[in-house]
Amino acid sequence: MPKGIVYLVGAGPGNPELLTVRAKRLIETAEVLVYDYLVHPAFTHILPADCEQICVGKRKGFHSKKQEEIQEILLAKANEGKRVVRLKGGDPFMFGRGGEEAQALADAGIEFEVIPGITSAMGASAFSGIPLTHRNTNATLVFVTGHEDPEKLDTTVEWENLPKENSTICVYMGVGNLDRIASRLVESGFSEETPVACVEWATMGHQRVCRGNLSTISEVAKSFKLKAPAIIIVGETAAMSEDLSWFEKKPLQGRKLVVTRSQGQASELSSMLEKLGAEVIGLPLISITGNVEPQTAEDVFSEIASYDWVVFSSPNGVRYFFEAFFKKFEDIRSLGFLRIAAVGKSTAKEIKKYYVTTDLIPEQANAESLAEALVATDSLDSAKVLVVAGNLGRDVLLDKLEEARAIVDRFEVYKTEQTDLSENPAAKMFRDQGADGILFTSSSGVRSFIDQAKHLQLAGEAVRPKTISIGPITSATMQQIGMPVDLEAKEASLDSLVEAVVKRFGK
Repeated sequence: MPKGIVYLVGAGPGNPELLTVRAKRLIETAEVLVYDYLVHPAFTHILPADCEQICVGKRKGFHSKKQEEIQEILLAKANEGKRVVRLKGGDPFMFGRGGEEAQALADAGIEFEVIPGITSAMGASAFSGIPLTHRNTNATLVFVTGHEDPEKLDTTVEWENLPKENSTICVYMGVGNLDRIASRLVESGFSEETPVACVEWATMGHQRVCRGNLSTISEVAKSFKLKAPAIIIVGETAAMSEDLSWFEKKPLQGRKLVVTRSQGQASELSSMLEKLGAEVIGLPLISITGNVEPQTAEDVFSEIASYDWVVFSSPNGVRYFFEAFFKKFEDIRSLGFLRIAAVGKSTAKEIKKYYVTTDLIPEQANAESLAEALVATDSLDSAKVLVVAGNLGRDVLLDKLEEARAIVDRFEVYKTEQTDLSENPAAKMFRDQGADGILFTSSSGVRSFIDQAKHLQLAGEAVRPKTISIGPITSATMQQIGMPVDLEAKEASLDSLVEAVVKRFGK
């Protein structure tokens, strides 16, 4: 059997948007993913469905595999002929032990590549407004590990020899030794007034920055309750943070929000929240896939021009309807002269992508309002109506249209199913850390959350989230099963949902 290949990939400082293009392509084609605890679970969403995932820990105070065990895993999987992605926080060759893994692979004759990532100090610098170099203050930049006690006689860091003027010192893994590091730097000749900034969870939505100088930073950090992971930046440029910090000014910065939409739909809502500074945990409680029965599609499309109305009850219905439509037809004009109704603005927006105009949108985005709006057109008596829906669509729309003497056909084009969260990294992150809010955009998502509650039980110190609903139908489902509705959007749309979140959680 030919040997495989191992890619030592830097995942960047935490924010999944900072992953390199090359790294993303490799993750998308990986057969085995070996990753550290601090790697964001969003990366697992782009993995092939059959990719083997191996978490090796690497979190202080928790069980982790030893470095030798990790290297054995890489060798074993490569010897099986697999494409292995070893995903490491930051950059593989910057305090990431990537050199040891590369050496083990080289010694074993295993092909490997190293894909750099944005190292944590650079991410912390950019997202906290601290230039690592500045022509008016420093021309020297030092990266140093702080996990060793600086008072040890055999420490590998020569603290006394670090440049004391016109320099910036970036200390990795030094939170536990912060007071001793500050004292050692002062003893080595640094001024007590030297500015210091500690950037916790750099580049993430819940990033925090505490500021002081070498004489005060230890006490400041204690009152701040600073925790790892954090980067310590020492030097004159650290004082620029308050003026140049742009990330902390975003309205949702510091907030962690859970998006429960299906994986394919979550990106739009997640992107809207991330642009406002939030950290988003994508927790796909449901999966949505096309479910068009070939003979039914043939029957519907052979008669499509005979319908008076086509009614779409969701954006998913629009996508899968037109996917099937264009397998049959090449020209949108094959729809004929029918009229089109959409349950709400989001659905109409999806219809517009196919260069089709929506003729009817109710004021309230729900099936009842859509039915009432259609009845109000006085066009339903003996009219042929095609309702495009999913497997979990409610019957209220069809019932009301039939009561108005319409001839109604139901065309199921997609199915909604619960996802399995038992081994989901995002579910683990939610259990461990909690969130400020959890956003529900469908009744099926609410039911899946309850059904999989055993995989979502929060740890003792995890933040208890507020429950947020996109609209009255979802809220009714939440209330029926005993879940509180802490916040509801004014109208059932993503824009309104985000507006409500900003009003409740924004700065």
